[in-house]
Amino acid sequence: MNPSLIDSQLKCELKANASLAELTTLRVGGAAEWLALPRNLAELGESWRWAKAEGMPIALLGAGSNLLISDRGLPGLVICTRYLRQTRFEAESGQVTAFTGEPLATLAWKAAKHGWRGLEWTAGIPGTVGGAVVMNAGAQGRDTAAVLVNTSVLELDGSFTTLEPDQLQYGYRSSILQTDCRPVVQATFQLRPGSDPAAVKADTAKDLAQRHSTQPYHLPSCGSVFRNPLPHSAGQLIEQAGLKGFQIGRAQVAQRHANFIVNLGGAKASDVLGLIRHIQAAIEQRFSVQLQTEVKIIGEF
Repeated sequence: MNPSLIDSQLKCELKANASLAELTTLRVGGAAEWLALPRNLAELGESWRWAKAEGMPIALLGAGSNLLISDRGLPGLVICTRYLRQTRFEAESGQVTAFTGEPLATLAWKAAKHGWRGLEWTAGIPGTVGGAVVMNAGAQGRDTAAVLVNTSVLELDGSFTTLEPDQLQYGYRSSILQTDCRPVVQATFQLRPGSDPAAVKADTAKDLAQRHSTQPYHLPSCGSVFRNPLPHSAGQLIEQAGLKGFQIGRAQVAQRHANFIVNLGGAKASDVLGLIRHIQAAIEQRFSVQLQTEVKIIGEF
């Protein structure tokens, strides 16, 4: 397909054979056949409709956390939504609406500066609003479902639909959007206005410091690799199995938190997946527990 012809059809920025590793927090993965970088909702809808008209598979990419992309890359169109950022605070309702690409950490600090409570726990999560809605992101016993008012998604025909939490079939780190692939456009959250901004900032900083003290932020990772097999902790099981520091290629089970896999530099996606499978086999053999991945694995391996 002729890139110049496509550029004349689309206003959205489009790249051919674009590296995806630099767009993921693990810093691994191959290239996208086509990569769209929409800057507004019109460009998002335009790129979505174009790929559908061409019969291309579509993959969505936000902050690139919680994601493992094959070394072979991805066919079709990858839509990166990280540049879709806009927030609106409504004082009367105590609600904040944010576009899908807004980083959770940025939104948490914006809320803190307003003196609004409810998002302090998100300051250390390396994802976007869209990703949080899709996976019901959570930390420290709190999750997205508890504060979400509604979300808008892009339908297959390019129209937009508003969904409420009870329509999303939320569970532990899961929602219906993980399987039906409709991209999140924006989300509205219910917060609690009226606090001293300095106090909310202090609590946000405290939550962030707690996460930094227990998780390996100094090396590339995808965040928590496995869902906790309640009532157990995935990290504790992996540590008890003696797998901290275990390494395949340049991928390693983090020393600071065993439910993280870090890229020591030069890791391949195949190294990471090999390590995931090794951990799963070891935990099932020792504890008769099947670990399910929280990280989304896409592409051919």
